[in-house]
Amino acid sequence: MLRDLFLIPHQWMGLTLFGFGWLLIAWAIGSVALLTWLWRHPRQNAASEALSYLPVLLVFGAVIAWVLPLLEKNFTGGGLPIRGYGVMLLIAVVAGVVLAARQAARVGLNPDIIYSFAFWVFVAGIVGARAFFVIQYWDQFPRATTLQTIGAILNVTEGGLVVYGSLIGAMLAGTAYLYVHRLPVLPIADLIAPSLLLGLAIGRIGCLLNGCCYGGLCDTPWLGVRFPATSPVYERQLAQGELYGFRLDEGRPNQQPRIADVRPDTAAEAAGLQAGMTVLAINGYPAKTAAHAARALVEANPTVVIETDQGAFTIFQTSLPARSLPVHATQIYSSINAALMCLLLWAYYPLRRRDGEVFAAMLLLYPFTRILLEAIRVDEGGKFGTGLSISQLVSLALIAVSIALWAYILRQPANRYTFSDDPLPTIPKETDG
Repeated sequence: MLRDLFLIPHQWMGLTLFGFGWLLIAWAIGSVALLTWLWRHPRQNAASEALSYLPVLLVFGAVIAWVLPLLEKNFTGGGLPIRGYGVMLLIAVVAGVVLAARQAARVGLNPDIIYSFAFWVFVAGIVGARAFFVIQYWDQFPRATTLQTIGAILNVTEGGLVVYGSLIGAMLAGTAYLYVHRLPVLPIADLIAPSLLLGLAIGRIGCLLNGCCYGGLCDTPWLGVRFPATSPVYERQLAQGELYGFRLDEGRPNQQPRIADVRPDTAAEAAGLQAGMTVLAINGYPAKTAAHAARALVEANPTVVIETDQGAFTIFQTSLPARSLPVHATQIYSSINAALMCLLLWAYYPLRRRDGEVFAAMLLLYPFTRILLEAIRVDEGGKFGTGLSISQLVSLALIAVSIALWAYILRQPANRYTFSDDPLPTIPKETDG
């Protein structure tokens, strides 16, 4: 885990970096240079393509002028920390766009279309990913003031982006962009599918640096990873009692909590605590629900007195561990999974017989693997009384969508769209020999 890479100072040479300062000046110079180059580029529709970048550039300008100063106020270190998660997210986007542009050049599509397309997909993907997370975990965001709440919502550098929210936002924006510019949807969806998975593979490394998207306890020494006391994993294990040797029953959120499990050779077992006991109080604080018990455990000393329906038990510990118990490195599993699927789709792309096959394969394969990965992740509980996480439920929906898409694709003749160098390709379909 490496949450903070370095700190950007608030000022440089007497002028602020964020807001109306150096970064906004650099944005203005860079935007003018980019628009001028696009406008004067010797190709058809150069002017209209240049204007298509303008809204996105204005969004970036607004982020620099108003959003970044708002984020900076949330920190007391005299600047803005650069998070490992945010850096890996940026690398993921750049790598995905470069891969898609190279593939576009190979098949005869102007790479500039990919760059313009990527701007819209990136912005919509980030908005969708953050919106999905905020809706799912809204109780984490309210602050003392409205501005502070907005700042917490916009602070994406610390994590809090959901892959499926990003996919939904990107698909909507991408489809709209292709429709407006009269570009073929399924052929371009095939082209960018491997790039989406490459970006996901790199982005999951950012999850590892941030400590989010973690797995459950792992008893295999060479697979387990330990996170520091500042990590979400450690905080969860502390709140659930796992750092003391037992675990609260998560299936009773609004009921009197019970002991779900007691690990052998721990302080909890030595104290005589047993699975199935109902917890009445912790260190004198009533434990009416699992949330009350978790709060009491977080605030407790290393020595904890647990009152149950079968008596009181004192767990003696001289100190809490410096790191969490080993957990499954689901971030690395997810990264390897996405990388392998990226290679698979990249190899399948020249073998496809119909437009849409590569994209449909991604929509079918990834949800299956995500359902399996969610089974060993513990950062997200079951929803709607199903025992399935929201990601697993969305995965099932995407599998249904992919099956419908495959049914449509397989009814089409075995033709593939052929791109040209024209920004608005009009070459008719070519039948495979």
